Amino acid sequence: MNDRPARDIGPDASLLLVDDDEPFLRRLARAMEKRGFEPEMAGSVAAGKAIATARPPAYAVVDLRLEDGNGLDVVEVLRERRPDARIVVLTGYGAIATAVAAVKIGATDYLSKPADANDITAALLASEDELPPPPENPMSADRVRWEHIQRVYELCDRNVSETARRLNMHRRTLQRILAKRSPR
Repeated sequence: MNDRPARDIGPDASLLLVDDDEPFLRRLARAMEKRGFEPEMAGSVAAGKAIATARPPAYAVVDLRLEDGNGLDVVEVLRERRPDARIVVLTGYGAIATAVAAVKIGATDYLSKPADANDITAALLASEDELPPPPENPMSADRVRWEHIQRVYELCDRNVSETARRLNMHRRTLQRILAKRSPR
């Protein structure tokens, strides 16, 4: 772990958490509260944008894929309302293009799920000129591949033939991968 002191939370400890996974949202809110933040939760893009507009927080953790849209919409509203906010974008589907889009819009950092409260706190409080330490338990390459295949499979409405075509892989190979358990 990085022994360099992170910056303090500061006088404004307001934190917006936007995620449609309600159990995860509640656990994260409790964990961040224990670390000194004052979390406010939103379960959708619409709720996140409403809070960002009415009470723009100093910190935000926003899930990228929400049931009612894209978390980057919340990032844009928050960046307009509070340019100094520190924003971390979370996603279960890490992709370079999405990370670039999140940072261009104004996110401070980008973390792949599963990210724990320590990783999130480190990213939120990292000083401007240093990167947060790498995660303690990053996903394996096999897990990242499996997550990507699952994402494309879901986007293709669970159509094996269409997913195989888009991934440029044989349909039977894809069926074997989908039949297996997820790698760790």
